[in-house]
Amino acid sequence: MTQTVELPLWAFVLILLFAAVTFASHFLFPSVRWFFRRRLERAVAQLNQRLERPIEPFKLARRYDMIQRLIYDPQVAQAVSDHAAAHGIPENVAFEDARRYAREIVPSFSAFTYFSFAIRAARLLSNAIYRVRLGSYDEGLLKAIDRDATVVFVMNHRSNMDYVLVTYLVAKRSALSYAVGEWARVWPLSLLIRAMGAYFIRRKSQNGLYRSVLAAYVRLATRAGVTQAMFPEGGLSLTGALAPPKHGLLKYIVDGSAEVSKDVVFVPVALNYDRVLEDKILTKAARTGERRFRARIGAVMLRLLRHLWLWMTGRYQHAGQAAVSFGRPLSVSELPAGEGQDRARILSAELMRRIGEVVPVLPVPMVSYLLLQRGAMSEAALVQALAETVARMPQASIHMPEHAHGAAVQSAVMQMRRRGLIRTTGGVITPELSQIDLLRFYANSIAHLVPIALEPPSDPGESSASAKGNAASAGS
Repeated sequence: MTQTVELPLWAFVLILLFAAVTFASHFLFPSVRWFFRRRLERAVAQLNQRLERPIEPFKLARRYDMIQRLIYDPQVAQAVSDHAAAHGIPENVAFEDARRYAREIVPSFSAFTYFSFAIRAARLLSNAIYRVRLGSYDEGLLKAIDRDATVVFVMNHRSNMDYVLVTYLVAKRSALSYAVGEWARVWPLSLLIRAMGAYFIRRKSQNGLYRSVLAAYVRLATRAGVTQAMFPEGGLSLTGALAPPKHGLLKYIVDGSAEVSKDVVFVPVALNYDRVLEDKILTKAARTGERRFRARIGAVMLRLLRHLWLWMTGRYQHAGQAAVSFGRPLSVSELPAGEGQDRARILSAELMRRIGEVVPVLPVPMVSYLLLQRGAMSEAALVQALAETVARMPQASIHMPEHAHGAAVQSAVMQMRRRGLIRTTGGVITPELSQIDLLRFYANSIAHLVPIALEPPSDPGESSASAKGNAASAGS
């Protein structure tokens, strides 16, 4: 027992390393985690005093605990059993599939990442690219929402900038939990999005077990009062117009609210842009019928670096206005409760109608609409047409100066000419035939708001020739 034992130096170092790791994992790490968690809890408590809707304990739970809670949910357990029987596999194999789906869905919310980094980055990015406008809305209606109710912001989907804009503009109200599609499941973007509290969904999955796990998570979040944000259209609009809504997530939320006494209030949010950054990708997808337009992370970074260089050299120009408007809130308790009623379908139709009511009207969409409807015209005629059209839209959310329609037209014409959407010849503004898809994309965003739509010209080239002939005859 007292004899000397010789060891090689590498073995002695290895033993010390294992001992240090064991000591740290059993004694040091738990104390450090407890110390930082206590500091985090105090910081969140102070933050909740400033927010209209405090951060719920559900969002602050450890991700591992949330995954365990999800996979042992009674409805998920039943789905595991059904899945195993339907596919002829052992239940433990089906259970591991459910665990994998839960890991994929459950976020890892970090209050520090969200409020110290994400919101500041969203503010900086939004104001760097656009002149951000917040539309008129009834603040009293939003503040009248019961603090114990679960709030769900429901938005039209124009661009991936939608996430950034709404996160920035709702920063003083609450931390949003987004339903995010497959586009964001790319490293390292996925890590940041999870830390912001977003959960990933497979929009087109027909796997019954996966949908059961997703439904269970949405039900749990709804019961816990998590403030959520979602896009009922299910994806980016390829045409610029509002797309028919999907009902899956809304059904999960409605079902979750029915199991508890907690009310769920949906807040419609409408967004519009003078320039959608992905417009060419979206219109190309509309032409080909192929929605697989996932951008490579390298291409995105190169584009960001290019814009940074333009800013540093003083040549950067804003992409026009980006505007957000809030519609009239809708409570689940207002939906019909009779048997045979598809409440999710009724809810989605009403929400899309309320979103459509408050879509912001911006200069570029309006000028695009007028040029497509009335053909080529002079700038003076365009200003008059815009003023007449706006006068027939008293309830719309107009983001143009009431007595400065000329400035709005000039701003839109300058942006559209710079992008090659139009050309000016002899004082007549003419749509570019090769860019008609883009003009329609922007015009479609507000077309539903114009009370009486004129028939569009069958051939913009014919309209241009007609307008030039009219201008020549007027000059003579």
